[in-house]
Amino acid sequence: MLDLTRFSVLTFDCYGTLIDWETGILNALRPILAAHGVARSDDETLELFGELEAELEAGPYRTYQEVLALVVDGFGERLGFQPTASEREAFSTSVGDWPAFSDTVEALHALAKHYRLVILSNVDDALFAGSAKRLQTDFADVITAQQVGSYKPDPRNFAVALERVGVERERVLHVAQSLFHDIAPANAAGLTTVWVNRRYNRPGFGATPPASAQPALEVPDLATLARLADAAFGA
Repeated sequence: MLDLTRFSVLTFDCYGTLIDWETGILNALRPILAAHGVARSDDETLELFGELEAELEAGPYRTYQEVLALVVDGFGERLGFQPTASEREAFSTSVGDWPAFSDTVEALHALAKHYRLVILSNVDDALFAGSAKRLQTDFADVITAQQVGSYKPDPRNFAVALERVGVERERVLHVAQSLFHDIAPANAAGLTTVWVNRRYNRPGFGATPPASAQPALEVPDLATLARLADAAFGA
């Protein structure tokens, strides 16, 4: 079992790990697809989102709000419709409406008793500000793709995080849901990782591209990690 007492900093992916981005994405995309007469399952919608988002993030840096607007364009190109300017705007600014998972806030507060908590997220500063209100947590630092100028899984994001947290990498535990964006590149950066497998009871990869990576610990939700940390520290 992973010794959770040897870490002093937890770095968190936000969307998919703390924020239920799949629900948020679907709530924002369903009306757009319906308006253009497109019938598509939720799993198909999430899979296409994951493909389009990853392609855009791998190219020249653009803000996440721009990425999301271009994702809507990509849906239109793939599925045969022309999105309106208002639809592009609605989806690209919907991030603040995406809900937190039901266990997120309580688990973060529990983990904050034992660790410094840091966000490492593929997002813009302004978009994260809307999500921060839902997380109700004082993070030691918030590191966004906008600040770094690249998106995970780019190794630069993890290098900047290690520089910013100011402790040796052996004391940093990266906690995330996406094998593609987080677990694989964090492992490559020499970080210990926890996979929060939010889709443990569902097939497929959801809104993230398929990937293979081996975390040091797998949990089905954040509440489980908080309980394990409390037990490890004797709380």
